[in-house]
Amino acid sequence: MRRESTDSTRSPGPDETAGTRRAARMAAVCAGWWRTGTAWWQGRPRAARDRELAFVLTVLSFAEPLAGVGARFGDLPTRHAPVLAVLLALGQTLPLAVRARRPALCLTLVGLSFGVHQSLGLPQTFASMGLYLALYSVGAHAERGRRLLVMPAVAAYAALSVVLHARGAPLPPQDYVVIGLVLAAVWGGGAVVRGRRAAEAERRRLVALAATAAERSRLARELHDVVTHHVTAMVVQSDAAPFLMASPERVTEALTAISGTGRRALAELRYLLGVLEATGESAANGSAPGGSAPGRSASGRSASGGSAANGSAPNGSAPDSRAPARGDLRDLIEQTRRGGQPVDLIEDGKRLPLPIGADLTVYRLVQESLTNAVKYASGRPTRVTVGYGHEHVDIEVANDGPDDHGRQGIGDAHGDGRHPAPGPRHISGGRGLGGLRERVRMLGGDFTAGPRADGGFSVRARIPTGGDA
Repeated sequence: MRRESTDSTRSPGPDETAGTRRAARMAAVCAGWWRTGTAWWQGRPRAARDRELAFVLTVLSFAEPLAGVGARFGDLPTRHAPVLAVLLALGQTLPLAVRARRPALCLTLVGLSFGVHQSLGLPQTFASMGLYLALYSVGAHAERGRRLLVMPAVAAYAALSVVLHARGAPLPPQDYVVIGLVLAAVWGGGAVVRGRRAAEAERRRLVALAATAAERSRLARELHDVVTHHVTAMVVQSDAAPFLMASPERVTEALTAISGTGRRALAELRYLLGVLEATGESAANGSAPGGSAPGRSASGRSASGGSAANGSAPNGSAPDSRAPARGDLRDLIEQTRRGGQPVDLIEDGKRLPLPIGADLTVYRLVQESLTNAVKYASGRPTRVTVGYGHEHVDIEVANDGPDDHGRQGIGDAHGDGRHPAPGPRHISGGRGLGGLRERVRMLGGDFTAGPRADGGFSVRARIPTGGDA
């Protein structure tokens, strides 16, 4: 005996599939229209929206079939008074034009008109929806005296309930309680919206404060790097000048180096001041205002003929105009050498264009490390090693021999010369090392700084580049 298998699941036919697709497209179109309309409505001034809402509700209150739909509390016998009914209907809709600016006044006028309308037993009207909108508006928009409005509102509703009961309304007491709870829920819904709106405003304020603090911290790091490095180089070169008096050529070289260092410092400071002025003009021209970018001569050519620390854009295109001024590693090394510090630059791997953040961090890290080497390991051989990888850049700045970093306060968090307890390699430095550590960590990199086992001091960092730049 042969049994045939049957499948209870029926696949949709072509007509059903086409109908489903049409319905999905129509739903997507309606959703797009709704989003567009909502965005347009929210973009209009609040006062204009309130006036339009009051006008629409007024029109609907006298248009069929909504004219006879509305709230009716007491179920009193219907009384026909057309003129009075029209006036009270307008009293429940027109005050909504000031519901956001004067919510208490709006609720007072609407509530009074609603109470008189219900007490006289006039026909139902769609204008009674204005009471719910007025209650919601008080909860959502009242900024002052919100709690003071609760007791008058409760007293007014109790008085309305007593009047309706005295005029023979056939409602039991518990129905009045339920109606009151519904009205309170509408008020509470507005209060919830107001609370969420206030929380969102506070969140935005805190975000703005955090962004401001972060920008101030960034500018403080930039100013520290610029001033410390260039001023240190100028001081060291000036201190060495008296010992070069026997060689006029070397004195001339020293003075030229001091002048070049000062000009570079001025160029970077002018750029940062242009950022602080927030005029946008300094960022728009892509260079430091009033001077050439650091590491470049007045003619605009690199002093060493090389590209920036991967700072120049590929194919000779201009760098990002919003980026802070930054220079060339080779110029930086040469400047430090002219100050009397023996420095060697070792580059490993193929040099690739770096993202702006990584490029600036590499330059500042080497700049700050050389500044510390000049201050605390003056005259000792220093090596700068830069390894270019596909996904990261490795930097190490190390000096040989005994170092004075701990004694000079660079190895402690206080900066007053107190010695930290020996131990962890990740030490807490002053603004210089702390700023470098923050720079590197913001890019997701690794940073270490501390004494070397064979003497001296080293700063190491691995900075991600995000693969293809």
